[in-house]
Amino acid sequence: MARLILFNKPFDVLSQFTDRGTQTTRRTLSDFIDVPGVYPAGRLDRDSEGLMLLTDDGRLQARIADPRYKLGKTYLAQVEGTIGDEALTALSRGVVLNDGPTRPAKAIAIDDPALWPRDPPVRFRKTVPDSWLQLTIHEGRNRQVRRMTAAVGHPTLRLVRKAIGEWTLGDLAPGEWREVRV
Repeated sequence: MARLILFNKPFDVLSQFTDRGTQTTRRTLSDFIDVPGVYPAGRLDRDSEGLMLLTDDGRLQARIADPRYKLGKTYLAQVEGTIGDEALTALSRGVVLNDGPTRPAKAIAIDDPALWPRDPPVRFRKTVPDSWLQLTIHEGRNRQVRRMTAAVGHPTLRLVRKAIGEWTLGDLAPGEWREVRV
């Protein structure tokens, strides 16, 4: 039976088990998960937080990571400025990035979510408001959510992945993981 691990990746952690090619030591998955034979099914940027899936099954890993299977990835994004209907409509239709147009996404404005504090905290500026949105995408380009919000005039300040398909972060605290049945 395939193993599947849900992990809440903290901010400033690489989504791989080793840190190659740097002079400084950065935290990696191996600082949190000591399970032999599992590998990430997809990536999450070092400066992003939230749900990562790890498995020991190559087919399951491909099914989770491959956009062909259209597994939705849901993110909570704190953005600069007050997100309005025009920006939400643009995100919902898909925006044009430097590597081509994105697929349509589901984008809604939300109240500040109940999340753990980030360390270090997001920079607060009295003169620039911020707001939150929930964005579900069905592809996985490099830094896609950040590039999409920037394209509609709202750079991302904090990004937390909440769900991948049917799997959700639930009550996992940063750095915690649990194994689930596939």
